[in-house]
Amino acid sequence: MQSEWKMDTKIIHESQSPDPRTGAISQSVIPAVAYAFPDAETAASVVAGEAEGVYYGRYGNPTSRTLEKKIAALEGAEDALGVSSGMAAISIALLGFLKHGDHVLVTKDVYGGTYNFLTSLAPRFGIECDFVDCTDTAAMLQAIKSNTKAVYIETPSNPKLTILDIKQITQACKLHKLPVIVDNTFMSPCLQKPLELGADVVVHSATKYINGHGDVLAGFVVGSKEVIRFMRKRLMGDLGQNLNAWDSFLILRGMKTMALRVERHCRNAQTVAEYLEAHPYIERVFYPGLESHPQHKLALAQMKGMGGIVSFEVKGGITEGKKLINSLKLAMISFSLGDPETLVQHPASMTHASIPQKERVQFGITDGLIRVSVGLEDVHDIIADFDQALAALFPYTERNSISK
Repeated sequence: MQSEWKMDTKIIHESQSPDPRTGAISQSVIPAVAYAFPDAETAASVVAGEAEGVYYGRYGNPTSRTLEKKIAALEGAEDALGVSSGMAAISIALLGFLKHGDHVLVTKDVYGGTYNFLTSLAPRFGIECDFVDCTDTAAMLQAIKSNTKAVYIETPSNPKLTILDIKQITQACKLHKLPVIVDNTFMSPCLQKPLELGADVVVHSATKYINGHGDVLAGFVVGSKEVIRFMRKRLMGDLGQNLNAWDSFLILRGMKTMALRVERHCRNAQTVAEYLEAHPYIERVFYPGLESHPQHKLALAQMKGMGGIVSFEVKGGITEGKKLINSLKLAMISFSLGDPETLVQHPASMTHASIPQKERVQFGITDGLIRVSVGLEDVHDIIADFDQALAALFPYTERNSISK
Protein backbone atom coordinates (compact mmCIF):
# COMPACT_ATOMS: atom_id res chain seq x y z
CA MET A 1 0.00 0.00 0.00
CA GLN A 2 2.73 2.48 0.95
CA SER A 3 4.41 2.11 -2.44
CA GLU A 4 1.17 3.39 -4.02
CA TRP A 5 0.99 6.50 -1.86
CA LYS A 6 1.57 9.85 -3.54
CA MET A 7 4.49 12.03 -2.45
CA ASP A 8 2.43 14.31 -0.18
CA THR A 9 1.06 11.29 1.69
CA LYS A 10 4.44 9.56 1.95
CA ILE A 11 6.01 12.67 3.46
CA ILE A 12 3.56 12.47 6.37
CA HIS A 13 2.99 8.74 6.86
CA GLU A 14 5.97 6.82 5.45
CA SER A 15 7.79 4.74 8.13
CA GLN A 16 5.79 6.39 10.93
CA SER A 17 2.90 4.94 12.93
CA PRO A 18 1.46 5.39 16.44
CA ASP A 19 3.78 4.25 19.22
CA PRO A 20 2.83 0.60 20.00
CA ARG A 21 3.06 1.14 23.77
CA THR A 22 1.46 4.57 24.25
CA GLY A 23 -0.45 5.17 21.03
CA ALA A 24 1.35 8.51 20.58
CA ILE A 25 1.10 9.81 17.02
CA SER A 26 4.08 12.14 17.33
CA GLN A 27 7.48 10.48 16.82
CA SER A 28 9.28 9.42 20.01
CA VAL A 29 12.71 10.87 20.75
CA ILE A 30 15.12 8.11 21.78
CA PRO A 31 18.54 9.59 22.57
CA ALA A 32 20.07 6.45 24.08
CA VAL A 33 23.73 5.66 23.42
CA ALA A 34 23.72 1.95 24.32
CA TYR A 35 21.14 -0.77 23.57
CA ALA A 36 20.57 -4.15 25.22
CA PHE A 37 20.14 -7.47 23.38
CA PRO A 38 18.49 -10.73 24.48
CA ASP A 39 21.59 -12.73 23.63
CA ALA A 40 25.07 -12.48 22.11
CA GLU A 41 23.94 -13.96 18.81
CA THR A 42 21.36 -11.19 18.25
CA ALA A 43 23.92 -8.52 19.13
CA ALA A 44 26.40 -9.97 16.66
CA SER A 45 23.84 -10.10 13.83
CA VAL A 46 22.87 -6.44 14.37
CA VAL A 47 26.51 -5.33 14.43
CA ALA A 48 27.16 -7.30 11.23
CA GLY A 49 24.18 -5.67 9.53
CA GLU A 50 22.42 -8.99 9.12
CA ALA A 51 19.48 -7.94 11.30
CA GLU A 52 17.68 -4.63 11.68
CA GLY A 53 18.61 -2.76 14.84
CA VAL A 54 20.74 -0.13 16.57
CA TYR A 55 23.66 -1.03 18.82
CA TYR A 56 25.60 2.16 19.58
CA GLY A 57 24.77 5.85 19.33
CA ARG A 58 27.66 6.73 17.03
CA TYR A 59 26.12 4.52 14.33
CA GLY A 60 22.57 5.86 14.68
CA ASN A 61 19.53 5.78 16.92
CA PRO A 62 15.88 4.66 16.54
CA THR A 63 14.57 8.20 15.93
CA SER A 64 17.13 8.82 13.22
CA ARG A 65 16.46 5.39 11.76
CA THR A 66 12.78 6.26 11.29
CA LEU A 67 13.85 9.42 9.47
CA GLU A 68 16.38 7.56 7.31
CA LYS A 69 13.73 5.11 6.16
CA LYS A 70 11.39 7.97 5.27
CA ILE A 71 14.07 9.80 3.24
CA ALA A 72 15.01 6.58 1.42
CA ALA A 73 11.38 6.00 0.48
CA LEU A 74 10.92 9.56 -0.76
CA GLU A 75 14.02 9.28 -2.97
CA GLY A 76 13.12 5.79 -4.16
CA ALA A 77 16.26 4.28 -2.61
CA GLU A 78 17.10 1.12 -0.70
CA ASP A 79 18.51 3.01 2.26
CA ALA A 80 19.63 6.38 3.61
CA LEU A 81 22.13 7.65 6.14
CA GLY A 82 21.40 10.63 8.39
CA VAL A 83 24.47 12.64 9.36
CA SER A 84 25.36 15.79 11.29
CA SER A 85 25.36 18.34 8.42
CA GLY A 86 25.16 18.78 4.68
CA MET A 87 28.95 18.91 4.47
CA ALA A 88 29.14 15.66 6.43
CA ALA A 89 26.88 14.09 3.78
CA ILE A 90 29.00 15.48 0.94
CA SER A 91 32.33 14.41 2.43
CA ILE A 92 31.05 10.94 3.37
CA ALA A 93 29.59 10.41 -0.11
CA LEU A 94 32.89 11.36 -1.75
CA LEU A 95 35.06 9.37 0.65
CA GLY A 96 32.78 6.39 0.11
CA PHE A 97 34.13 6.09 -3.44
CA LEU A 98 37.55 7.75 -3.23
CA LYS A 99 40.84 6.81 -1.61
CA HIS A 100 44.48 7.84 -1.89
CA GLY A 101 45.53 8.17 -5.54
CA ASP A 102 41.98 8.53 -6.88
CA HIS A 103 40.53 11.32 -9.00
CA VAL A 104 37.00 12.79 -9.13
CA LEU A 105 35.31 14.95 -11.76
CA VAL A 106 33.21 17.78 -10.33
CA THR A 107 30.80 20.18 -11.96
CA LYS A 108 32.22 23.70 -12.27
CA ASP A 109 29.37 25.58 -10.64
CA VAL A 110 29.49 24.02 -7.18
CA TYR A 111 28.82 24.97 -3.55
CA GLY A 112 31.76 26.73 -1.87
CA GLY A 113 31.93 24.18 0.97
CA THR A 114 32.25 21.33 -1.53
CA TYR A 115 34.97 23.22 -3.39
CA ASN A 116 36.81 23.87 -0.14
CA PHE A 117 36.70 20.20 0.88
CA LEU A 118 37.96 19.02 -2.51
CA THR A 119 40.76 21.58 -2.79
CA SER A 120 41.92 21.83 0.83
CA LEU A 121 41.16 18.64 2.75
CA ALA A 122 40.89 15.93 0.07
CA PRO A 123 44.45 16.56 -1.25
CA ARG A 124 45.78 15.71 2.22
CA PHE A 125 44.37 12.23 1.62
CA GLY A 126 45.91 12.06 -1.86
CA ILE A 127 42.60 12.65 -3.68
CA GLU A 128 42.65 14.73 -6.88
CA CYS A 129 39.81 16.59 -8.57
CA ASP A 130 39.09 18.52 -11.75
CA PHE A 131 36.24 20.99 -12.19
CA VAL A 132 34.59 20.57 -15.59
CA ASP A 133 31.63 21.96 -17.50
CA CYS A 134 29.13 19.15 -17.06
CA THR A 135 26.60 20.80 -19.37
CA ASP A 136 28.91 19.45 -22.09
CA THR A 137 28.85 15.68 -21.57
CA ALA A 138 31.43 15.05 -24.30
CA ALA A 139 33.89 17.46 -22.68
CA MET A 140 33.22 15.86 -19.31
CA LEU A 141 34.04 12.42 -20.68
CA GLN A 142 37.28 13.74 -22.20
CA ALA A 143 38.35 14.83 -18.72
CA ILE A 144 38.20 11.26 -17.37
CA LYS A 145 41.58 9.94 -16.27
CA SER A 146 42.79 6.41 -15.63
CA ASN A 147 42.37 7.01 -11.88
CA THR A 148 38.95 8.73 -12.08
CA LYS A 149 36.63 6.91 -9.67
CA ALA A 150 33.53 9.11 -9.43
CA VAL A 151 31.62 12.09 -10.85
CA TYR A 152 30.04 14.65 -8.54
CA ILE A 153 27.37 17.11 -9.71
CA GLU A 154 24.87 19.65 -8.37
CA THR A 155 21.70 20.38 -10.27
CA PRO A 156 20.40 23.03 -9.97
CA SER A 157 23.81 24.35 -9.02
CA ASN A 158 24.69 26.81 -6.29
CA PRO A 159 24.48 29.74 -6.98
CA LYS A 160 24.05 30.00 -10.79
CA LEU A 161 21.20 27.45 -10.98
CA THR A 162 22.77 25.61 -13.90
CA ILE A 163 20.69 22.55 -14.81
CA LEU A 164 22.55 19.36 -15.73
CA ASP A 165 21.05 16.47 -17.67
CA ILE A 166 21.23 13.75 -15.01
CA LYS A 167 20.04 10.95 -17.29
CA GLN A 168 22.54 11.80 -20.03
CA ILE A 169 25.44 12.15 -17.58
CA THR A 170 24.68 8.93 -15.73
CA GLN A 171 24.26 6.93 -18.93
CA ALA A 172 27.62 8.18 -20.18
CA CYS A 173 29.31 7.46 -16.86
CA LYS A 174 27.93 3.94 -16.69
CA LEU A 175 29.86 3.12 -19.87
CA HIS A 176 33.01 4.00 -17.90
CA LYS A 177 31.76 2.30 -14.70
CA LEU A 178 31.86 5.61 -12.84
CA PRO A 179 29.36 6.21 -10.01
CA VAL A 180 27.54 9.54 -10.11
CA ILE A 181 26.82 11.49 -6.93
CA VAL A 182 24.11 14.19 -7.16
CA ASP A 183 23.57 17.00 -4.66
CA ASN A 184 19.78 17.36 -4.63
CA THR A 185 19.59 19.99 -1.88
CA PHE A 186 18.01 22.76 -3.95
CA MET A 187 15.19 20.49 -5.14
CA SER A 188 14.35 18.18 -2.23
CA PRO A 189 12.72 14.81 -3.06
CA CYS A 190 9.51 16.72 -3.85
CA LEU A 191 10.88 18.20 -7.08
CA GLN A 192 13.59 15.85 -8.39
CA LYS A 193 14.49 12.14 -8.16
CA PRO A 194 18.11 11.69 -9.33
CA LEU A 195 18.13 7.95 -8.59
CA GLU A 196 15.23 7.41 -11.00
CA LEU A 197 17.33 9.21 -13.63
CA GLY A 198 20.29 6.87 -13.11
CA ALA A 199 22.33 8.43 -10.29
CA ASP A 200 24.05 6.10 -7.83
CA VAL A 201 24.02 8.31 -4.73
CA VAL A 202 22.08 11.42 -3.70
CA VAL A 203 23.14 13.87 -1.01
CA HIS A 204 21.10 16.50 0.79
CA SER A 205 21.74 19.28 3.20
CA ALA A 206 18.59 18.61 5.25
CA THR A 207 19.28 21.93 6.95
CA LYS A 208 17.53 23.48 3.97
CA TYR A 209 14.16 22.50 2.45
CA ILE A 210 13.77 19.09 4.08
CA ASN A 211 13.68 20.57 7.59
CA GLY A 212 12.67 24.00 6.36
CA HIS A 213 12.67 25.90 9.64
CA GLY A 214 16.26 27.07 10.07
CA ASP A 215 16.80 25.29 13.38
CA VAL A 216 18.64 22.06 12.48
CA LEU A 217 21.99 21.14 10.93
CA ALA A 218 21.72 17.77 9.18
CA GLY A 219 22.52 15.90 5.99
CA PHE A 220 21.58 12.70 4.16
CA VAL A 221 23.32 10.27 1.87
CA VAL A 222 20.91 8.08 -0.10
CA GLY A 223 21.72 4.98 -2.13
CA SER A 224 21.95 1.19 -2.14
CA LYS A 225 22.01 -0.86 1.08
CA GLU A 226 25.57 -1.93 0.38
CA VAL A 227 26.86 1.62 -0.12
CA ILE A 228 25.00 3.02 2.89
CA ARG A 229 26.14 0.16 5.14
CA PHE A 230 29.77 0.88 4.28
CA MET A 231 29.35 4.62 4.83
CA ARG A 232 27.61 4.07 8.17
CA LYS A 233 30.18 1.66 9.54
CA ARG A 234 33.45 2.87 8.02
CA LEU A 235 32.89 6.61 7.61
CA MET A 236 30.09 8.14 9.66
CA GLY A 237 30.69 5.91 12.67
CA ASP A 238 34.47 6.08 12.59
CA LEU A 239 34.49 9.86 12.03
CA GLY A 240 31.71 10.54 14.55
CA GLN A 241 29.43 12.41 12.13
CA ASN A 242 26.17 10.91 13.36
CA LEU A 243 22.82 12.72 13.49
CA ASN A 244 21.35 13.03 16.99
CA ALA A 245 17.85 12.00 18.01
CA TRP A 246 16.51 15.47 18.81
CA ASP A 247 17.51 16.91 15.44
CA SER A 248 15.97 13.87 13.75
CA PHE A 249 12.74 14.55 15.62
CA LEU A 250 12.73 18.18 14.52
CA ILE A 251 13.24 17.16 10.89
CA LEU A 252 10.45 14.58 11.07
CA ARG A 253 8.18 17.30 12.43
CA GLY A 254 9.31 19.89 9.88
CA MET A 255 8.93 17.48 6.97
CA LYS A 256 5.18 17.12 7.49
CA THR A 257 4.72 20.49 5.77
CA MET A 258 7.50 20.04 3.19
CA ALA A 259 5.22 19.54 0.18
CA LEU A 260 3.20 22.66 1.03
CA ARG A 261 6.32 24.70 1.79
CA VAL A 262 8.16 23.71 -1.37
CA GLU A 263 5.13 24.47 -3.53
CA ARG A 264 4.89 27.97 -2.00
CA HIS A 265 8.65 28.55 -2.34
CA CYS A 266 8.42 27.69 -6.05
CA ARG A 267 5.40 29.88 -6.68
CA ASN A 268 6.91 32.88 -4.90
CA ALA A 269 10.30 32.41 -6.58
CA GLN A 270 8.74 32.35 -10.05
CA THR A 271 6.93 35.63 -9.35
CA VAL A 272 10.05 37.28 -7.91
CA ALA A 273 12.18 36.08 -10.85
CA GLU A 274 9.70 37.51 -13.36
CA TYR A 275 9.65 40.82 -11.48
CA LEU A 276 13.44 41.05 -11.40
CA GLU A 277 13.81 40.10 -15.07
CA ALA A 278 11.46 42.94 -16.06
CA HIS A 279 13.26 45.52 -13.91
CA PRO A 280 15.46 47.95 -15.90
CA TYR A 281 18.26 47.94 -13.32
CA ILE A 282 18.67 44.18 -13.14
CA GLU A 283 21.34 42.98 -15.56
CA ARG A 284 20.50 39.28 -15.62
CA VAL A 285 18.34 36.79 -13.72
CA PHE A 286 19.11 33.10 -13.20
CA TYR A 287 16.01 30.99 -12.56
CA PRO A 288 15.11 27.76 -14.38
CA GLY A 289 11.45 28.76 -14.50
CA LEU A 290 12.24 31.63 -16.85
CA GLU A 291 12.26 30.98 -20.60
CA SER A 292 15.52 32.96 -20.75
CA HIS A 293 17.29 30.30 -18.68
CA PRO A 294 19.61 28.31 -21.00
CA GLN A 295 18.36 24.96 -19.66
CA HIS A 296 14.70 25.93 -19.23
CA LYS A 297 13.36 23.06 -21.37
CA LEU A 298 15.56 20.51 -19.59
CA ALA A 299 14.35 21.82 -16.24
CA LEU A 300 10.72 21.36 -17.28
CA ALA A 301 11.46 17.77 -18.32
CA GLN A 302 13.63 16.80 -15.34
CA MET A 303 12.07 18.67 -12.41
CA LYS A 304 8.54 18.86 -10.99
CA GLY A 305 9.09 22.45 -9.87
CA MET A 306 11.69 25.14 -10.39
CA GLY A 307 12.73 25.60 -6.76
CA GLY A 308 12.89 28.54 -4.39
CA ILE A 309 16.27 30.06 -5.29
CA VAL A 310 16.69 33.05 -7.60
CA SER A 311 20.06 34.58 -8.48
CA PHE A 312 20.61 37.85 -10.30
CA GLU A 313 23.13 40.51 -11.20
CA VAL A 314 22.31 44.16 -10.58
CA LYS A 315 23.60 46.83 -12.94
CA GLY A 316 26.77 48.44 -11.62
CA GLY A 317 28.29 45.29 -10.18
CA ILE A 318 29.47 44.53 -6.68
CA THR A 319 29.09 48.01 -5.17
CA GLU A 320 25.48 48.40 -6.22
CA GLY A 321 24.76 44.76 -5.36
CA LYS A 322 25.91 45.22 -1.76
CA LYS A 323 24.03 48.52 -1.48
CA LEU A 324 20.91 46.75 -2.70
CA ILE A 325 20.95 43.96 -0.12
CA ASN A 326 21.84 46.48 2.60
CA SER A 327 18.69 48.43 1.67
CA LEU A 328 16.32 45.48 2.04
CA LYS A 329 14.03 45.63 5.08
CA LEU A 330 12.03 42.40 4.92
CA ALA A 331 14.63 40.08 3.40
CA MET A 332 17.55 39.25 5.68
CA ILE A 333 21.23 38.84 4.82
CA SER A 334 22.12 35.26 5.71
CA PHE A 335 24.16 32.27 4.54
CA SER A 336 21.41 29.66 4.53
CA LEU A 337 18.39 28.90 2.34
CA GLY A 338 15.10 27.05 2.41
CA ASP A 339 13.84 28.83 5.53
CA PRO A 340 10.37 30.42 5.86
CA GLU A 341 12.06 33.84 5.74
CA THR A 342 13.41 35.38 2.53
CA LEU A 343 17.22 35.35 2.77
CA VAL A 344 19.72 37.13 0.52
CA GLN A 345 23.47 36.78 0.26
CA HIS A 346 26.47 37.79 -1.82
CA PRO A 347 28.16 34.55 -2.96
CA ALA A 348 31.56 36.06 -3.83
CA SER A 349 32.08 37.30 -0.27
CA MET A 350 29.96 34.77 1.63
CA THR A 351 29.16 31.18 0.57
CA HIS A 352 31.79 31.05 -2.21
CA ALA A 353 34.46 33.26 -0.66
CA SER A 354 36.82 30.28 -0.36
CA ILE A 355 37.02 30.04 -4.17
CA PRO A 356 39.76 32.30 -5.60
CA GLN A 357 38.40 35.16 -7.71
CA LYS A 358 39.99 33.86 -10.93
CA GLU A 359 38.25 30.51 -10.53
CA ARG A 360 34.97 32.14 -9.47
CA VAL A 361 34.97 34.04 -12.75
CA GLN A 362 35.66 30.81 -14.65
CA PHE A 363 32.71 29.22 -12.84
CA GLY A 364 30.51 32.19 -13.82
CA ILE A 365 30.18 33.50 -10.26
CA THR A 366 30.63 37.24 -10.75
CA ASP A 367 31.31 39.76 -7.98
CA GLY A 368 27.91 41.33 -8.63
CA LEU A 369 25.89 38.13 -8.27
CA ILE A 370 23.17 38.08 -5.59
CA ARG A 371 21.41 34.90 -4.43
CA VAL A 372 17.91 35.03 -3.00
CA SER A 373 16.25 32.22 -1.08
CA VAL A 374 12.65 33.27 -1.64
CA GLY A 375 10.63 32.66 1.51
CA LEU A 376 7.04 31.92 2.40
CA GLU A 377 5.93 35.49 3.01
CA ASP A 378 3.23 37.10 0.87
CA VAL A 379 4.97 37.53 -2.47
CA HIS A 380 3.65 41.09 -2.82
CA ASP A 381 5.55 42.04 0.33
CA ILE A 382 8.74 40.40 -0.98
CA ILE A 383 8.51 42.30 -4.27
CA ALA A 384 7.68 45.56 -2.49
CA ASP A 385 10.84 45.11 -0.43
CA PHE A 386 13.01 44.72 -3.54
CA ASP A 387 11.14 47.57 -5.19
CA GLN A 388 11.91 50.01 -2.38
CA ALA A 389 15.54 48.86 -2.22
CA LEU A 390 16.01 49.36 -5.96
CA ALA A 391 14.27 52.71 -5.78
CA ALA A 392 16.64 53.79 -3.00
CA LEU A 393 19.64 52.59 -5.00
CA PHE A 394 18.68 54.28 -8.28
CA PRO A 395 17.13 57.78 -8.08
CA TYR A 396 13.85 58.35 -9.92
CA THR A 397 15.45 60.52 -12.59
CA GLU A 398 17.88 57.75 -13.48
CA ARG A 399 15.13 55.13 -13.52
CA ASN A 400 12.99 57.36 -15.69
CA SER A 401 15.78 57.95 -18.22
CA ILE A 402 16.53 54.24 -18.38
CA SER A 403 12.90 53.35 -19.02
CA LYS A 404 12.87 55.74 -21.99
